[in-house]
Amino acid sequence: MEAIEVRGLRKTYPGHEAVRGIDLSVTRGEVFALLGPNGAGKTTTVEILEGHRRRSGGDVTVLGEDPGTAGRAWRARIGIVLQDTDDAADLTVAEMVKHVAGFYPDPRAAAEVIDLVGLTEKAKSKIRALSGGQRRRVDVALGIVGRPELLFLDEPTTGFDPAARRQFWDLIRALAAEGTTILLTTHYLEEAEALADRLAVLAGGLIVAEGTPATLGGRANSGAKVSWREGGVAKTEQVADPTELIRHLVKIDADLTTLTITRPTLEDVYLNLIGAGR
Repeated sequence: MEAIEVRGLRKTYPGHEAVRGIDLSVTRGEVFALLGPNGAGKTTTVEILEGHRRRSGGDVTVLGEDPGTAGRAWRARIGIVLQDTDDAADLTVAEMVKHVAGFYPDPRAAAEVIDLVGLTEKAKSKIRALSGGQRRRVDVALGIVGRPELLFLDEPTTGFDPAARRQFWDLIRALAAEGTTILLTTHYLEEAEALADRLAVLAGGLIVAEGTPATLGGRANSGAKVSWREGGVAKTEQVADPTELIRHLVKIDADLTTLTITRPTLEDVYLNLIGAGR
């Protein structure tokens, strides 16, 4: 059932160990987000999983094969949206999508893919005439045109405006509903929270936490901060469960219009995990 299985993955460069022995499993049909600051080892890990970079040690299986030795048939089963791409600027959007579709045994129709990424009105435009965000949509179109079983998305919404980002989220949800396994790297924590079934945080080449967006880093058990005003005085308490405190405040006729209950956000947890919140 595992689309990706990693045990003891290492990648060493002269004088630097970028990935320091990580274990990772991604179940088929899952949306999995890999988070971490720049230099944490995310892109190196993803490139190894894609078969684009050799590992220094460990065992890796992707869709049942070792990506370091897998052949063309295996590559036709994966889709990749790279962080940085060089495009054929003089082709139109439709020409580029149709060209890439020809490399796959059962591609989606080019017009369907172009519509999915919101570029129907730009189908006949040359890629060099597109904005940065529109070019990024072309990258996404090329990643999904082959109906991949497993889709790698490396910072896919960089350059998207908020409306385009939400449209992309809908596309990812639709692909996941079809059974596509998705591995996502992103710096947008709200994106990870909106899309991921599970996520892991990489820091210094190690996975420092793994879980669902709600439970990562003990988030579900971290309690709540309750703030209110009582007799004109601001008060705050940190509690595991605010229910009893709220009942008490009702009994003493505290000013409930000032009541706020806050829990750690995913960003709070993430910053603590990578050390930036300390």
